[in-house]
Amino acid sequence: MSTGRLGIHRAVGGILLLLLASCGSEEPPALMSRDALPAAVQSQPALSGHDIIARAHAAAGGHAFVRPASLTLRGYNIVHADGGETLWDRYVMWRVFADRKQEAHDASGKVRIEGWRGEEIALLLTFDGERTYTQDGPMPDSSANVMWASNFGFGAIRHALDEGWQQRRLQDRLIDGQISHLVELTDPTGSKTLFGIRSSDFAISYVGFSTPRGWHERRYSHYFGKPGSSWRQAGRVRLFYDGVKVNEAVWTDFDLNEDLPD
Repeated sequence: MSTGRLGIHRAVGGILLLLLASCGSEEPPALMSRDALPAAVQSQPALSGHDIIARAHAAAGGHAFVRPASLTLRGYNIVHADGGETLWDRYVMWRVFADRKQEAHDASGKVRIEGWRGEEIALLLTFDGERTYTQDGPMPDSSANVMWASNFGFGAIRHALDEGWQQRRLQDRLIDGQISHLVELTDPTGSKTLFGIRSSDFAISYVGFSTPRGWHERRYSHYFGKPGSSWRQAGRVRLFYDGVKVNEAVWTDFDLNEDLPD
């Protein structure tokens, strides 16, 4: 082997050694410094599950968040399937909220959701308080109940401090790299829902619950507000079933407590 080629091989070998050294340069923390690992031990350990939910309510908008009358969300939706994606460039949800909620994952209040690809409607889904409808007409109650049970759950946190609900703090965890408190809510029927609350600002970062479709998770980020309103809206909501992302709703605008048509 020529001297030049030998030099190149030595240089490459040196670079590989440096890369390997840098990859293994992090040492595990010693016993006495285990709290240097984010979320390895509880942050703010004096806070109970009740305390964390109360602070999450305040951070989300206070009474306006806990007891809204109606909400309109506008944005777009990225739908994932078979490794590809479909864009719904217009995505709108209208909600009329119920005053009480006894079961975290039952449909309640009223809801209408529309998804559009250009001028073509991709999704039309409504619940009028009794029946569920799509663009093809009313759904059988059995099918509708399974569908809503696989989707409804976030609203549980609004009622988490109501009579009959329980809050239990679990171990902190990292959600999108942020330390989050984890609280298990149990509704009056015994159904359980997990909520992640960022320890830095008490924004809601996560919800997880068991559904007929599998373990459902949602991750919330990119919060924003509007002048004159205490409401804080998650701009990005990512939905997962059994660990696989199925869609991302991106909300770019909202209206709170407007009179909505029936």
